[in-house]
Amino acid sequence: MNFFHFDLGNCQRGEIVEVTLTSGANVRLMTSSDFSSYKNGRQHRYIGGLAKRSPIRLQITSSGHWYVAVDMQGLQGSTRASVRKLPGMLPEIREAPLSSIPSLVRDPIPSVDATDEAFDVFISHASEDKETVVRSLATECMSLGLKVWYDEFTLRIGDSLRQKIDRGLARSRVGLVVLSPSFVAKGWTNYELDGIVTRTVSGEQLLLPIWHNITKQEVINFSPSLADKVARSTATHTVAEIAAEIAELLVHKNISGNFASGGSILNCR
Repeated sequence: MNFFHFDLGNCQRGEIVEVTLTSGANVRLMTSSDFSSYKNGRQHRYIGGLAKRSPIRLQITSSGHWYVAVDMQGLQGSTRASVRKLPGMLPEIREAPLSSIPSLVRDPIPSVDATDEAFDVFISHASEDKETVVRSLATECMSLGLKVWYDEFTLRIGDSLRQKIDRGLARSRVGLVVLSPSFVAKGWTNYELDGIVTRTVSGEQLLLPIWHNITKQEVINFSPSLADKVARSTATHTVAEIAAEIAELLVHKNISGNFASGGSILNCR
């Protein structure tokens, strides 16, 4: 079998090999052992195949000595080829999990008197954000085994909203604030936020903002101190990912293990 090859030398995993052809041909990217088998007509493994377009890019899957072979097996005509190595893609940027951030996981853990009903989470949000994020967040939290207090399911006619909110704020360990344009525009949500911030400053509660359809500049304009807080954004995280991190944070260092009958409060105005 006629072929020509390119010795790529020692390559690193993740590097990209770009092959440029003048016409369609078979392109094989192979380790040195597979290239030896290929030359001798033995069974071999390769990355690539029939390339009908040019250039093509193939990725090195393991560090070591690699070759590129080009042949016209099963094809008519001829081709010329050139090869070059490109740097691999940079690693994906990933934020540290909430459970690894010292400002969220700390000693002493915010405590709640276990003689009365206690809650894991108080989530403050605007009612306009129910459809897009909050209702699904409640569902995800429940699917992870968290008991969720949610106004649509729990509140009854005649309940005192203010008493319910004050009780939830006082009986929860983590305060989630869904920051959005609707949240910023409302007064009642600011009342809830003030309560969460007060308890956070005194060490009684942890604060975690969730940015939803809002820019950093808008958050800065609303509250410069909130803009500097560790946060999650629905632009970069799915609701399922946020809920999973919240659940992980709650069980980290037994944050929620001190009250078996705890639940989560989800409140909106």
